[in-house]
This record gives sequence, C-alpha cells and structure tokens, in this order.
Amino acid sequence: MAAKSPEILADVARYYADRLACHGQTPQGVDWNSADSQQLRFRQLAKLFAGDDNFSLHDLGCGYGALLDYLEGMTPGLRYQGYDIAEDMIHAARDRHRDFAHADFHLGSAPAGLADYSVASGIFNVRLRHGDDAWRDYLLETLQLLHDSSRKGFAFNCLSGYADREKMRADLYYADPCSLFDYCKRHFSPHVALLHDYGLYEFTLLVRKTL
Repeated sequence: MAAKSPEILADVARYYADRLACHGQTPQGVDWNSADSQQLRFRQLAKLFAGDDNFSLHDLGCGYGALLDYLEGMTPGLRYQGYDIAEDMIHAARDRHRDFAHADFHLGSAPAGLADYSVASGIFNVRLRHGDDAWRDYLLETLQLLHDSSRKGFAFNCLSGYADREKMRADLYYADPCSLFDYCKRHFSPHVALLHDYGLYEFTLLVRKTL
C-alpha cells in the first residue's frame, strides 16, 4: 500500500481528529503522554538545525503547531510551514498561531515546494489496523517526500523495535532503528545520525545533506 493510500491517510486523520476532540490542544491531543516527553522529542529534532537561526522549515504532521511554539524565540529567522491531514488540527493550528506572521498551516499529506529542512514527529507511530509491510511502505515513501522537499536535511522519529516486548501495542508500529539508519545512508545522504539515548522507547534520525 503506497504512502498516498487514501485508506491509510483517512484512518490516521480520523484517529487524530478524535484525539484532538477528546483532549484539545495538549500533548495528549496529538497522542503524546506528557508535555515533558513532547519537549524532549522536539529537542532531538531541533539538533538537525542547531546553530542555524535563519531557515525555512516544513513540519509534516504538525498537529496544532506545538513544534512552532517550541521553536518560537530560539530561531528568530524561522519561516515555518505546517502540514497535517486532519482538518480539525489545521483549524486549531491556524487559530492558535493567527498572530505568527512567519507561519502558515496547510491541509495535506506532502510539503509543497522546497524548504531548508523538513521534520516529522510521531506520524509513523499509530498504524491502527494496517500491517507491517503496508506501514513500512508508507514510512519509506514519506521519507522520500521529506528528502525531496528539503535542501539541507530532514529528521523524523519512530517508536523503537528495542522497546520492551510486554509493553508493545498491536496498533502501534515499532521500527528497526538500524535498518532505517542503513536505508537513509544508502538512499539519502552519508551524513546520518541515529539518536537512541534520550530515555524514551523511540529513536530519532537526522539526515543532513550538507555539513
């Protein structure tokens, strides 16, 4: 099943719209356990553009725009474009950031045009009823989108296949970090960093096109 499968995208959009309706504009509203873990994930993704305070960014699966809130103030030259497939998320993000002149939010599953960097946080976790093979196809094709829409690099996170077996859920996707590291090295760039040491059952991959 391809990344553009209407079935996968429709299922995911419904899931996150329900989370937002239940929990509002909170970490739980985008299926994170806590604000602390959400901030910890953002710190890993932000290592992609550390030292660069004037850049454009695609945020794929932006939710209500929490990453923009995190980056605001520390990246004065940020030009931000958020994308989400849940219409209610986009409405919430636009309302929340209506005074942010440097930010726009779009309903869709793929970035438009090029940005310096692209990131995706949490969009590969909740596979619902879809099998491993279909979900991995979706993941890899989405990585290609991130690569194609980024000048300097991209970053993403996944739940880890090294998580405790007794804590794994059937509706979540646990990726092999070594396999994805190898895939990114072979297909996108020789400059890849695997972060798997920040205390959560997940990992982050940073793919830099330039050093």
